[in-house]
Amino acid sequence: MQLPIQTDLTNRVAVVTGGSGVLGATMSHALAKAGATVVVLARNMEKINQVVNEITEAGGKAYGYSVDVLDKKQLEDVHEEIKAELGPCSILVNGAGGNHPGATTSDEYLQADQDLQDIEQSFFDLEQEGIEQLFHLNFLGSLLPTQVFAKDMLDIKGSTIINISSMNAFRPLTKIPAYSGAKAAISNFTEWLAVYFSKVGIRVNAIAPGFFLTEQNRDLLLQKDGEYTERAHKIISQTPMERFGEPEELVGTLLWLVTEEASGFVNGVVIPVDGGFSAYSGV
Repeated sequence: MQLPIQTDLTNRVAVVTGGSGVLGATMSHALAKAGATVVVLARNMEKINQVVNEITEAGGKAYGYSVDVLDKKQLEDVHEEIKAELGPCSILVNGAGGNHPGATTSDEYLQADQDLQDIEQSFFDLEQEGIEQLFHLNFLGSLLPTQVFAKDMLDIKGSTIINISSMNAFRPLTKIPAYSGAKAAISNFTEWLAVYFSKVGIRVNAIAPGFFLTEQNRDLLLQKDGEYTERAHKIISQTPMERFGEPEELVGTLLWLVTEEASGFVNGVVIPVDGGFSAYSGV
């Protein structure tokens, strides 16, 4: 990986939750390339090991732990191990998150002539359990790791937390009301944390990715033959740059935000990386 911004994160420990996913892995690679010791936290140990091995083979330092970001005791145990073996965390990327099929409507609109019984999954069919799991993963899954790892940062200059918001936080997308609401909560939480930690030297910002092809949305955006779905074509039509983002295109913003010399007065903001999607009115 060729870094778009040259920064030195040597002797920094960076913890990345959701670090085995497409976007999380890319950010983990970038932080390691910049010299940080990267800790990949996720649930699937096989995927964690793949990312860790790729980083170490490229000459970086990386370690991985299987942990549930909704289990504070697990997080605390892993935190103690990381701190004892690697040192205190000074960069936290809250990348864990995702949608849930039980919280997704099958149609974009409820039509006046539709019989609710004929709709595969209307708003009225959304599952409470799925919605709760989604909110827990996206919101509590960022709050709990912050409670655990931010304690390290109180004594480290240049400490920073990066949350991962979404385009859904700026404008709710059709079909996914709960995910949109959860990501809006992340943006609000980012602002709240930035103010709360402002007197102790911890900056808190967020990145709001536009549309990137990931494991979570691949089936929604690509047909089995690899062609775009109707929803994908609609997204592209509303994105002025007329394409999906590449994971590496998040790296410049990430490195800028974690570098005190570059963004030391940037605090409490949510940066869209979206090809112009949030700026376009559709007209």
